[in-house]
Amino acid sequence: MKSEQCEACGQIIKGRSKTVRIEGSTPMKVCDRCARLGTEVQVQTGPRGTPGRMTPGGSPSAPPRRKRDVFDFIEGDIVEDYADRIREARLERGISQKELALEIKEKEHLIRKIENGDLTPEDAVRKKIEAALEIRLIDSDGIVAEGTGTEKTQTTLGDVIRVKRK
Repeated sequence: MKSEQCEACGQIIKGRSKTVRIEGSTPMKVCDRCARLGTEVQVQTGPRGTPGRMTPGGSPSAPPRRKRDVFDFIEGDIVEDYADRIREARLERGISQKELALEIKEKEHLIRKIENGDLTPEDAVRKKIEAALEIRLIDSDGIVAEGTGTEKTQTTLGDVIRVKRK
């Protein structure tokens, strides 16, 4: 058996080495004494015995997931007249603010503030209101309106900028 050197203390490892991550470092092969300094990491083997990902404590790992950022949650801009649309749709259905609040499981005070335009609804609340009142509160720029056959486009920087050339 080939003798290995501990990557932490430098001594020759007697017996089996352990793969350990010490304070967030890359995994190192260390002796039993230095193994206590960190968390043991098991090496999973991939196809044909190739080394795979390393996981703490030898638990099976899920594939890495990309972290979500703010732009993943943006669906579009809420319309400027959202308060009027909500109020009109609610009155068309003939329900009070309290009844709407009960239906979407939110507080009546929240519905009042949204209808007065004092508060812009968060996405979760907006979706509940849209579903309950069967209305749309998001701008539909770039989406083909049903029955019209025309497509709305957004203004781009190239539409409004003038480039000065020497």
